[in-house]
Amino acid sequence: MPATRRLFLAAPALLLATRGFAQAPVGVTLALTGQAILSRGNAEQALHPDDPLHEGDTVSTGATSLAALELFTATRINLGPEARFTLDRFAADLGGTITIGGAMVFDRPDTLAPLDLEVQSTFARIGVRGTRFFAGPSRGVFGIFVQRGRVEVMAAGQTRHIGAGEGVNIPAPGAAPSEVSIWGAERIVEAFTSVGLTP
Repeated sequence: MPATRRLFLAAPALLLATRGFAQAPVGVTLALTGQAILSRGNAEQALHPDDPLHEGDTVSTGATSLAALELFTATRINLGPEARFTLDRFAADLGGTITIGGAMVFDRPDTLAPLDLEVQSTFARIGVRGTRFFAGPSRGVFGIFVQRGRVEVMAAGQTRHIGAGEGVNIPAPGAAPSEVSIWGAERIVEAFTSVGLTP
C-alpha cells in the first residue's frame, strides 16, 4: 500500500524570507513552448530549454506558454499558461519547499526514495512523498486530482483522503474541499492537457 501523502488547504500564499542561492543547480528546464521569464535575485531574463534552475529562482510562463522542469533527480514539474513556480528551498533527493500559482502536474516515480517536499499555493499546502497529481484551475474551481498514489486534504477543519482516480474541488481560498469523487475521463484529459500532458 503506497504511503499517504498529505495536502493541507492554506490561507493566501505565504511571504517567504529572502534566502541565498545555491551554488550548484538543483534543476533544469527540460522544454518550453512559448515564452517564460526566469527571475533570479533582482534580475529577470527569458527562460530557455537547458537553463539551469537554482534555489530561489522563479519561473513565470506566458499567457499561451508551457514549461517542463526537472528537479534533480527525476522529479518533473509541468506548468500551464500564466503559471508561477518558485524554488524556495530545495536539495536533491531530500526535498524542500516550492511555491506555485496556476496549473501544475507533479510527477515523481514511486520507485524512488521518498522526497520531503512541500508545495504551497494560495489554495493549498501539499506534502509530497512521491506521486503524480494535478493541482490547479479546473472547471471554475481549484481542483486536485491524483493519478497515482494518495494525498490527504485538510481544510476548514475537514479532511479528505484521495486515492488514484479521485479528486476534490475547492471553490475559493479557505473553503472546505468537496467530497471525494471519481473524476471523469474528459475532465482528467482537460486537466493534464492544460499543462501540455496526456494522462
